[in-house]
Parts: sequence; structure tokens; C-alpha cells
Amino acid sequence: MRTDDWLIGYNSFEFNKIYQQRLQDLTEFINAQGVRPKIILAEPEPIAFLATFLAAVVAKCPVFLCNPNWVKAEWKQVFKIVHPDVIFGNLEEFNPSYIQTNSVIPTPANSIMIPTGGSSGNLRFVIHTWETLTASVQGFQQYFNLKKVNSFCTLPLYHVSGLMQFMRSFTTGGRLAIFPFKAVETGELIEFNPSEFFISLVPTQLQRLLNRSQTPGWLSQFKTVLLGGAPAWLELLQQARLHQIRLAPTYGMTETAAQIATLKPDEFLAGNNSYGQVLPHAKIKIYTENNQELGINQLGIISIEADSLTLGYYGQTYNPKCRMQTLKSDDLGYLDEQGYLTIVGRNSYKILTGGENVYPVEVEGAIRSTGLVADVGVIGLCDSHWGQVITAVYVPTFPDVSISSLQTALQDKLSKFKQPKYWVAVESLPRNVQGKLNLKQLEELAEKFLNRATDSR
Repeated sequence: MRTDDWLIGYNSFEFNKIYQQRLQDLTEFINAQGVRPKIILAEPEPIAFLATFLAAVVAKCPVFLCNPNWVKAEWKQVFKIVHPDVIFGNLEEFNPSYIQTNSVIPTPANSIMIPTGGSSGNLRFVIHTWETLTASVQGFQQYFNLKKVNSFCTLPLYHVSGLMQFMRSFTTGGRLAIFPFKAVETGELIEFNPSEFFISLVPTQLQRLLNRSQTPGWLSQFKTVLLGGAPAWLELLQQARLHQIRLAPTYGMTETAAQIATLKPDEFLAGNNSYGQVLPHAKIKIYTENNQELGINQLGIISIEADSLTLGYYGQTYNPKCRMQTLKSDDLGYLDEQGYLTIVGRNSYKILTGGENVYPVEVEGAIRSTGLVADVGVIGLCDSHWGQVITAVYVPTFPDVSISSLQTALQDKLSKFKQPKYWVAVESLPRNVQGKLNLKQLEELAEKFLNRATDSR
């Protein structure tokens, strides 16, 4: 346990106090029941969340990290697969806090379950351990040649993107600032030296900060601005360069305990738009769909080996005697001669229209570059003639943006077969806090709009 004043904006002594109390509670439970309880952790307060998380790890209890703001439908998914013994958090549906249950799902005592919903919106838990998380930290340290890592965290702690900021700072002797993004956006900033800190953002957060007058200068003072969680568009990267922000686009996922490839800030400012090189604790190879390994600059499916790789998915693929060795991702990309990673999109998101392959990331980037949309998501809807038709669901920059103006603006940016056939204007897109689109909800929005338009004819 750390005794220094490592928390910024919070009381480190209070953290230790909560940690000691929670560790005592768990120890008493273990002694009384003879088993290590399965814990659901949904504490809304950051310090209580982190102190309880650490207590669970030290007590070697399996702990499930959860979003305290999940609604009933999401909690229903959680309790369908997780049968907790202990719940920490303000869940009004469950009283008392301790619930005695039985579960046949094997749960390793020292496991850390981190939620992921991806683009489908269906919750599942990725299994990690303290060892896989610290392997990610060590790779980060080596890659950036650091002893201590100071982090400014605006992302949720129950998600891998927020949790790993705590892990990097806590385990390396660095400092951690936890601050709500809304406060950052409105300029309510605390006093500290950004030049010594890493900050992690998702693209939509970066865009919102760049759109405000006071925050780009503040962001440019950071040692590094890690950018991940969702694909960034070219105009966003160019805007960040214009403000001399030391951006570091990253590639990683919950399954890899965050980033396994990162572009260093100096390379970004020099004009590199890739995801950088692979961190020391990981390896990336590129394969065809038939599992044939590809060479340099050949586009294919990304396969990952890493010391930080998940043990599996809770209740699905976990085998305590057989840890996952490699992860075949859904991402399409290639490695160049210097080992820099470029990603073009998701294999399962690929739209097949009239025999042509179209990647939504490319279409979304072209639409954004028109300046006529504030946000956009591109999907393929089923069509009896074309197989799929490209459909753009967008938030117009101005109320009077017409479809014809969008189509005209795209004529020199995309081949005709890549241009959307259908356009659906909405007030906002269904994104999670990491900026990822919920494709299921996006399809429902588009189909509802198009069905309504058909019925009105």
C-alpha cells in the first residue's frame, strides 16, 4: 500500500482508510464462509471504487467491475451470468448488500472481470488478473522509457481505459488525477503541471475539447495525449497537429488490457497517421481469413499475442487449465517496413455492395471532411438487389444541411459505389462513453426512419 500523497483532487489518506475497511470486511467474510466471495463492484465514487478494487485483489477475490449507472436492462444481463456473493455499490434493487448464491461457472480466485459491450451493446466480462494488467503497465513503461507514470483520468474506472490509468500510476509510484470530463470541457480545471502527465481521451472527447477556445492550449501542455477507444478521423488528427497537441493514437482493447500499439507524439507531430509500433509486451501478425500469414504492407486480419492477453470470457471460453495464447481480432490492417501499424476498419463491419467491399471508416472520414456533419455512422442495410446498401446516419452541423449538398460534397472524395444511398438525419448517435457506436441501435434508427419514409409515400 502506498503512503505518499499520490492522488490529486482526492485524499490519499481516505483511500487507505476505505481500503483497510474493505479488506477487513472481505477477510471476515472469507473466515466465516470458508470461500472467497464473488464481488460486484459498482461504487459510484472513484476513491471508494479503487480502494475496494485493490482490497478485492489483495484478498484474492474474483471481482466484476460494473458501471454504477447501468439501467435495469443492463443489470439483468449482468445477473444472468454473474451470481455475486457481495455487492459494493448503491443498487436499490438489492438489499441487503450480501447475497448468498451458488454458481457452477468456474471463477478463478484472483480474477478481475472487466466489462465490454463492443458495438453490439451486449455485455460480457473479459477475464484478467493482476499479472496481465501489470504486464500491460510494464510494456507501457518500456515503450515510453519511464519509471513513474502520472495520469490525468477522465474516463470511467470500470472500463479498461480508466482502470489502466490507475494501474500505471499506482504501481509505478506515479500520481493520479481523477476529474470528470464535463468539468474539463467547461474549463473547471485543477492546479497541476500537465507537462508531467499522460491524459487519455476518445476521439469524440478530443473533438469537443478542440471546439472550445480555452482547452486546446491546455491540452497542448500535456506530456502525451493518448487517443483510443474508437477510430479517429483524419481531420481530427490534422486539427490536433495545428494546435501542437502531443497526440499518441493507440490500438488496443479490453482483451489486451488496453494498448498494444502506440504512435509516439513526436512522430505524430511529424505527420505520421498510423497507430505506431507494437509495445514490447505484445506481438502482432497479419493473416488472411484462411489463416495464412501475410507479409509487409499486406492487408489482413490482425492476430495478437501479448503477456497482457485475457484468459477468456467469463462463462464462455474460460478454461483454467488452458489460457488463451493468441487473439484473432476483427480488425483489418497491415504493418509497414518499420513495424508501424495501420488499421482500415473492422472485418465484420465491411459492407459488400454490388460485389464491392466498402469500409465504413473510410466513408465516415470522407463525410466528416465535408464539414457538413457533426457526427456520422455508416452501416450496410440488407438489400435484395445490391446485397447491402450504404447508409449514413448523421448529425447535421446546421439544421438546413440538405442531402443534395452532402452528395455534391462527396463527389470528389469517394468513388460512386462507396457513396451512401440512404441518408438519415438524427439529433445524436448512440455512442457509449468510449465513443463506440452501438451498431444495433444505429441499424434500428435507420430502418425505423426508412420504413416511415416508405409508409408516407
